[in-house]
Amino acid sequence: MAATETDKHPVPEGARITVCEVGPRDGFQIEASFIPTEKKIEIINALFVAGLRHMQVTSFVSPRAVPQLADAETVLAGIDRPEGSMITALIPNLRGAERAVGAGVDAVHTVVSASETHNVKNVNRSIDASLGDFDAVFALLKSAGVGIEGGIATAFGCPFEGIVPPEQVARIAKIYQQLGATSVGLGDTTGMATPTTVRAAVRAIRAEAPGLGIGLHFHNTRGVGLACVMTGLEEGVTHYDASVGGLGGCPFAASATGNICTEDLVYLLNESGYNTGIDLDALITAATLTQEVLGRELPGQVMKSGPRLRRFDPGLTERAAG
Repeated sequence: MAATETDKHPVPEGARITVCEVGPRDGFQIEASFIPTEKKIEIINALFVAGLRHMQVTSFVSPRAVPQLADAETVLAGIDRPEGSMITALIPNLRGAERAVGAGVDAVHTVVSASETHNVKNVNRSIDASLGDFDAVFALLKSAGVGIEGGIATAFGCPFEGIVPPEQVARIAKIYQQLGATSVGLGDTTGMATPTTVRAAVRAIRAEAPGLGIGLHFHNTRGVGLACVMTGLEEGVTHYDASVGGLGGCPFAASATGNICTEDLVYLLNESGYNTGIDLDALITAATLTQEVLGRELPGQVMKSGPRLRRFDPGLTERAAG
């Protein structure tokens, strides 16, 4: 049945939108050259200064699989956590959960793919085997008082299998809810999301797992990441992941490019009348720092152009001849 306007529950203007910064995990993990630990800490602290309070700081994966994040514990110990912050980390298994608890994170982000092929490539297990492993993981986290965010990768399409049915995404979300997760994050691992697939996935989850929170994690592979955000807002979703400067990409998926850019997202939300609590100028400063540390130009647009009402001195601008 086709969706109608009355099916929508849009986020009202002025509402608070949660922007979760994932650059220090999703962005850094794809970088080939090791980023010095002190530079990671410097970038994270600059993002806190800009007003970001939700941040996925690192991942407790095997250092052999992702050498860039081998310093997870050291990074977490070195950052300046602001009051009211929510510090999270991605974990793939029980060992990762144990490390995360020991490092003092506020919440963890688990992950399973909605595509069998991608799940095997990502964690070398079937979907059902991964979900079965979460029983012990969730028990440990609950006993430690650590929050749980259930992640679903390739939620809008798989580079190996193509279309991922929204019913499959909703099935996994329901299992997460039964395990004890209070929210799920839908990952657009290789930028295959469109407004249509976003709407279908969100509605399927709400029908299958009422009351389960939903977050959206888009990549900008095909240039429609922010259009998908607008669809999410129309559907009432208030939590979005983004990466400073547009960093990011999955090392275990073909054609994966960067996440939607944090500065670009905050600009869009602020200009659309939503409340993010984030200082765009300070965020641009953090993005510029990130670019300097990595030594290459990043894809973010707002960091290049500045805010919409940025003013220039006409005396320093060349005048047309004739």
